[in-house]
Amino acid sequence: MSDTTNPQTGYKHTNRLINETSPYLLQHAHNPVDWYPWGEEALHKAKVEDKPILLSVGYSACHWCHVMEHESFENEDIAALMNQHFVSIKVDREERPDIDSIYMQAVQALTRQGGWPMTVFLTPDGRPFYGGTYFPPDDRRYGSEIMPGFPRVLATIADYYQNHRQEVEEQATQLADYLKQRSSAPLRSKGDIAPSSSMPLETLANASRELAAEFDSVHGGFGTAPKFPNTMSLEFLLRMYQHRVRGEISTNATIPELEIVGVTLKHMANGGIYDQLGGGFHRYSVDAEWLVPHFEKMLYDNALLSRIYLHSYLVTNNALYERVVEETLGYVVREMLSPEGGFYSTQDADSEGEEGRFYTWTAAEIDAALLREDAALFKAYYGVTEQGNFEGRNVLHVAQDELRVAENAEITLETLQASLKRSREILFNAREKRVKPGRDEKILTSWNGLMLRSFAEAARYLDRPDYLQIAVNNAEFLLRNLYHDGRLLRTYKDGRGHLKGYLEDYAFLADGLLALYEATFDPRWFREARRLMDEAIELFADNQNNGFFDTGIDHEDLVSRPKEIMDNATPAGNSVAADVLLRLAAFTGEDVYRQFADDYLFPMADVMVQHPQAFGHALGALDFAISQSKEIAITGDPKQADTRDLLEVINTRYLPNSVLACAAPEDGEAILTLPLLADRPLKDGKATAYVCQNFACLAPVNTPEELGQLLS
Repeated sequence: MSDTTNPQTGYKHTNRLINETSPYLLQHAHNPVDWYPWGEEALHKAKVEDKPILLSVGYSACHWCHVMEHESFENEDIAALMNQHFVSIKVDREERPDIDSIYMQAVQALTRQGGWPMTVFLTPDGRPFYGGTYFPPDDRRYGSEIMPGFPRVLATIADYYQNHRQEVEEQATQLADYLKQRSSAPLRSKGDIAPSSSMPLETLANASRELAAEFDSVHGGFGTAPKFPNTMSLEFLLRMYQHRVRGEISTNATIPELEIVGVTLKHMANGGIYDQLGGGFHRYSVDAEWLVPHFEKMLYDNALLSRIYLHSYLVTNNALYERVVEETLGYVVREMLSPEGGFYSTQDADSEGEEGRFYTWTAAEIDAALLREDAALFKAYYGVTEQGNFEGRNVLHVAQDELRVAENAEITLETLQASLKRSREILFNAREKRVKPGRDEKILTSWNGLMLRSFAEAARYLDRPDYLQIAVNNAEFLLRNLYHDGRLLRTYKDGRGHLKGYLEDYAFLADGLLALYEATFDPRWFREARRLMDEAIELFADNQNNGFFDTGIDHEDLVSRPKEIMDNATPAGNSVAADVLLRLAAFTGEDVYRQFADDYLFPMADVMVQHPQAFGHALGALDFAISQSKEIAITGDPKQADTRDLLEVINTRYLPNSVLACAAPEDGEAILTLPLLADRPLKDGKATAYVCQNFACLAPVNTPEELGQLLS
C-alpha cells in the first residue's frame, strides 16, 4: 500500500482494492487501511504472520457502511491499529453471498442480531471467534448501554488473540462446528409429512392464517416498524385467494387473502416508500405507515414488487396496480439499465452527503417551482407541510384521496388530475437537475434474473413489445458475458465477468429464461433454462440431505458450505430452484426434476407453514407441487390471429400453477425441444389449445370461449 500522495491521483493511500471491479470495494481503495480482497493472498499472509483476520462486509448502498468508513476506515490512527494487529479483508456481500451468509450466521449466534456493516474477527484459517456490526469511532452511550468504540474493540481483540489463544481456539472451534452442522443437517420436519399426492391444500391455509395474524389492517404489511415489503408472502396469499375462488379450500380465511394483498399494495403505492415522482420503490419504511423510507433503491426489490403488482392487476384489473408496474419498470429503464443490456444493482440512499436529499422537498421549493394554484393542490394531495415529515423536508406521499382534495378546492376531479400530472412533470424535471444518488453499476446475474422475469411477464401480460425487447436484450447480454467455459459467473463490471456463480445465479436466471420463453415462444430460452438447471443439479445438489448448497462442488473450501433455505429480501436459491424444477417437469414430463423439488419441499412443509414470512417463495413452490397444475400447449403460429386469440385468454388470467408452450405445427425445432408440444395436431385446421392436469389431457379446443371454460 502506498503512503505518499500520488500527484496524478491526489490520493495519499492506495491499497489492493484498487484492482477490484466492485464499486463498494473501490470506495475503500484509498483508505489508509491495508485492505485485501478475499482471496489466497490475504489468507496466506494471516497464516504466515499468525495474525487474526478482520473481515468487514457491506455493500454500496448501505448507509451505515458509509458512516463506518468515514469515521473509522478513513481515520489514520484507527487504520494504523488495524494494519498493526490484523490482516484486514473487505468483502462486497452482493458479490460474495457465501462469505456473507457464513459469517452472518456466526455474528447472529454471537450477538442475537445482524446487519451491515458486518465486522467479524477470524483465525488465520477462517474460523470466526468474535463479531458485530457497526462500531463507532469512540465509546458512545445508546440509552442505558455503552457501545464500545472501534479502537477499544481492536485493542481488546488483539490482546485477547495474543494472550488468550486457547480461549480463542475453543470459541472458533465451537462456532465452526455450529456452522458446519447448520449446512449439513438433513431436512426434517416435526411431524410426518404426507406425499404430494395426499397433502391437502388445507395445509397451506394454515400458513395463510399465520400471515393474517401478523397483518397490519390499518397500514397494510406485516408487523410494525421497520416495515419491509414482503412480496413473497403477498404472492402466496394471492395464490390462496385463487384457490378459494375455485372452491379448492373449504375452511374460512381469518382475513380474506385479497384484502391483505389489496390494503398492503394500496398503502405502499401511496406511501413514501414509493417514489411518487420517478417511480420505483425504496428499500423499506422506518415506520409502520410506509411514510419515511430508507432511501436506497435495490434492483431486486423493484423486480419483486413490480411482479406482485402485475399479478394483482391480473386478478383485480385495478388500474393503480398497472400504473405502479409501468412506473416502476420505467424507473428501471431510466436509471438501472446499462447500455449493454444488463441491469445495475443499487442506488444509494445518500446524495450531497445527506440521506434522502435527492427525493425530498421543502414547501418553499415546491412553491418556487409551480404555479400558485398547482402548488396548493400538490401540497394538499402529497402531504407537504412547512415543517416537513423528515428532517425539515417532505417525503412525498398521498395524504388525501383525489376526490376529497378536489372537493375542498371546489374543482372537478379532472381539473385536479390535470394539475397533479402537470406538477409531477415539472418537479420531476427539476429533480433531475439535482445531484443524483450514487449507483452501484455492477451487474449481478441473480438479480438480473429476477428483473428479466419481471420484464418478460410485464411484456406478456400488458402487451408491451418494448418490455419484451429489454428482456431479450438482457438475456442475450447475460448469456454472452456471464457464461464462460461451461460455467455461469456471478458478477460483471467494466467489461469483465468473474466469480463462479452460486445456486441463486443459476436458479434465478433459469427462472427468468422460462418466463422469457413463455413471452416469446423462442425455444432457445427454454433450452438455456433447462441447461442451467441440469448444471445446477451437478454443481449444487446435496445428494445426502436433499436440497441444494449455495456454492458449487468447484468452489473454494470455506469454513462451511452454506445452504440457505429461508426466503429473505430475495427468495432463497433453493426456493426458486424447486419452483423452476417443477415447471421443467411440467414442460418435459421428466420426473427427475419433480423428485428433486419434492425431496426438498415436503420434509420442510410444516416448518414453512408455521413460519410463512420466512418461506414465502417456498410456499408458492409447495403450492405448485400439490395443486392441480395445468400444462397448456397451443398448436398454432403465434403471429396469426387465431393463435393470438387463444393466447389472450391465457394472458389475461393469473395462472401461477401453470406452464405454457406454443409453436406452429411445422416448427420442428420447438416440438423437439419441448415435449409438451409433441403430438398436438391442429383441430379443424385452426389453432388448437391442449390443457392437461393431473396427468390427463382434456379434449382439445380451438375457440377462446371453450379455452376460457377449461381454465376457469
